[in-house]
Amino acid sequence: PAPASGGARVGVLAAVAPVLMFVSPPPLRSFLHLAIIHEEKALSLEVIRQAAGDRAFLNFQNNLSQTPLHLAVITDQPEIAEHLLKAGCDLELRDFRGNTPLHIACQQGSLRSVSVLTQYCQPHHLLAVLQATNYNGHTCLHLASIQGYLAIVEYLLSLGADVNAQEPCNGRTALHLAVDLQNSDLVSLLVKHGADVNKVTYQGYSPYQLTWGRDNSSIQEQLKQLTTADLQMLPESEDEESSESEPEFTEDELIYDDCLIGGRQLAF
Repeated sequence: PAPASGGARVGVLAAVAPVLMFVSPPPLRSFLHLAIIHEEKALSLEVIRQAAGDRAFLNFQNNLSQTPLHLAVITDQPEIAEHLLKAGCDLELRDFRGNTPLHIACQQGSLRSVSVLTQYCQPHHLLAVLQATNYNGHTCLHLASIQGYLAIVEYLLSLGADVNAQEPCNGRTALHLAVDLQNSDLVSLLVKHGADVNKVTYQGYSPYQLTWGRDNSSIQEQLKQLTTADLQMLPESEDEESSESEPEFTEDELIYDDCLIGGRQLAF
């Protein structure tokens, strides 16, 4: 027999979709996961329509803790993401890296997906989603800043993202990250939106102090005008006599000697 046309194939698959809703061959996944992964748009929409309101199915997580909404964002299908949200998908669920779908959209630079995800987020949940950190301690703003997606950074800030949120491991803000990455446009944008130029990392470094030894003098000049005098000079190094009296550390210990959680140094 002749192969089925695209429309006929969707019709057949949609007919058996109720039976296959929770088909979970290794790795663990639902029928909807498979439809989205293979970008079967018509089939995905039909399954979502049939499953509307069934939050257990719509929020089913695969072996990587990814929901169908995570996969719709990963595969850059904002229309599918929109229908999932309308049907009852949870925007706050995290994958195995602690990323919500919004984290992924920000990291991938999909402004349309970011817009869809935030548009369908309840206002009282929006700030919580914006401030959520993944398992590396990054908020959505941190990820967009690291990737240099200025339009997404500005959009997140317009929604109320905390411009001064600090990474829990070392206390860097988005402005510190912008200096580290030598992104002068991002520095200007963050300062324009109220970034605190006098905010210091857990080691006591201001964004301006991170400009020392860097090539982009325009960033240094911009921040110097705004930074208080005491946060412009680098901390004085200890004299030789003092350093000689310090106990010896292994190379591994030196690598991790600045690890902090919540601003408190870890004990080894």
